[in-house]
Amino acid sequence: MSAIKVPTTTPRGKTSFGQALPGHDLSTLTGVLMVLEGSDASGRTTQINMLSEWLEQKGYAVARTGLTRSVLVGEALDQAKLGNVLSPRTMSLFYATDFYDQLENTIVPALRAGYIVLADRYIFTLMARDLVRGANLEWLESLYAKAIVPDAVFLLNASPANLVDRTLNAHHELDYWESGMDIGLSRDWYDSFVKYQHRVRAEFLRLQRKYRFDTINANHGIKAMQKELRGRIEMVLERAYHHSPTRSA
Repeated sequence: MSAIKVPTTTPRGKTSFGQALPGHDLSTLTGVLMVLEGSDASGRTTQINMLSEWLEQKGYAVARTGLTRSVLVGEALDQAKLGNVLSPRTMSLFYATDFYDQLENTIVPALRAGYIVLADRYIFTLMARDLVRGANLEWLESLYAKAIVPDAVFLLNASPANLVDRTLNAHHELDYWESGMDIGLSRDWYDSFVKYQHRVRAEFLRLQRKYRFDTINANHGIKAMQKELRGRIEMVLERAYHHSPTRSA
């Protein structure tokens, strides 16, 4: 395997959506943060596995993160979801705690060390789910104001019909939360899943328009999606490592 790449110029310093995490100088974070968003069965994890291997073969140091992987609350969140009794606000705060624990203890250290961080979902999935459950967008933006602005966000946009087919093929059953059964859209799990995913998709697209992240047609095959992602990521790395850094005074 080739040696880890050390860029001749470092990426621009990171910023947050609002006030930065206390005690962290984001201008010292020289890595690159790239995010794949999308519903379950949209193909995120498969694509990140392939991207990680591809980037490592090109000589980049890669770190990966995702939802419910926090040492602090990840396991507790998974256990709480099994009971199907979490209120929307409790679930929002649970996921926010999980996110910030990973941001401080996984994402920031990796970016400080110059890694490419691949995030299997970020704040936009959490926001889309909460918006469907009636959360206020301003409250959510305040909740996640300390999140670092990614260098790139790619939304894997798949139709609800494809999502349900892939889910049933992979797991032979539908997930309670990903079917929106907690918000009473329908007593029928299949019908509820389709309605819920339509709403989540609409919220993703609403967030995409506001935050201007890229969309990838996730109805395409794995290889076609990977090719498109690689092309876009190469442009992100070109911008990150070959432009002179511009830092505020």
